[in-house]
Parts: sequence; structure tokens; C-alpha cells
Amino acid sequence: QVQLVESGGGLVQAGGSLRLSCAASGRTFSSSAMGWFRQAPGKEREYVALITWSGGNTAYTDSVKGRFTISRDNAKNTVYLQMNKLKPEDTAVYYCAASTRPGLVPSPSRYNYWGQGTQVTVSS
Repeated sequence: QVQLVESGGGLVQAGGSLRLSCAASGRTFSSSAMGWFRQAPGKEREYVALITWSGGNTAYTDSVKGRFTISRDNAKNTVYLQMNKLKPEDTAVYYCAASTRPGLVPSPSRYNYWGQGTQVTVSS
């Protein structure tokens, strides 16, 4: 089992920045990839950014490229999402997820473990 706890969400004005953190505990060595997903009201959950646990390879959805950066600190078992130049359309609940399957796959169904989510609200 892997436990994930997100933090760092909040309310920010458009153009501002936030950094989300995801602390992992438990059988973290079994995780192959980590990811940030988000879900806005009335919309499906979508992937935002992915990173391999060991190799550091990353992937981003087109709408956040150049604005968001995913990173990890293996010593702290923590994954981060630095979000800059935030837009109102970034408003959503952001979830951290871990997958035991190899590869950076954007489908939420490939992820075995999920955090409780943290709210990000961007005002215009």
C-alpha cells in the first residue's frame, strides 16, 4: 500500500503561483510513476503532469506546458507541482496519484493509489 497526502492548495489571483506537495509513505518503492491530476466541477478527471519515480522523465498536458513543473525529491518521498502564471481555468481539485505500472500513461485508470485532493482556486 502507498499513502499519499497532498498540500499547498489555496486561493490565488490570476497570474499568481502555487506549489503543491504530495508526500508518499508505505511501499513507495513499488511505485513506478507519479502524477498530478485535476477535476473541475462537472468535468472528468484529467491528467496534468507525470513523472517517473526513478528516472525523472516527465510529461505535461498541453494546457500547462511552460507554466507548470513537476519534480520529485526521492529522499523525502515527495512529489511537487510548481504552478506559475495560473489562470481561472486551472481552478479544480488537484489529486496526486501513484502507479505501479511502468511508463508515463495519462489515463487515471492506470493509477493504483490516490490522495484526498487539494482545492486550487484561481480568481480573475
